[in-house]
Amino acid sequence: MREGVSFEERDIFKDPFSETEIMELTEKIPLSELFSWRSPAFKAMGLEGESLDAKELIRLMATEPRLIRRPVVHIGETWVVGSIKAIEKALHT
Repeated sequence: MREGVSFEERDIFKDPFSETEIMELTEKIPLSELFSWRSPAFKAMGLEGESLDAKELIRLMATEPRLIRRPVVHIGETWVVGSIKAIEKALHT
């Protein structure tokens, strides 16, 4: 990691994203990458991913933060979701 890198952390379980914030994120990150399709919470819902539209997926993520792939990191102009290795790579560029 680079020295002197500042960051802002947000615990999405204590301070969940609103539907509006998730919609704004999907302008930068494809919804298919942001949604945690393999989440046990999603599997427990018994839903079929193909049958859900974007609005429904966003609503689900706003009500159940476990459905958002983590971490979500913004580094400069780059957004990285769900990959510590990708974050490390972005920090070294």
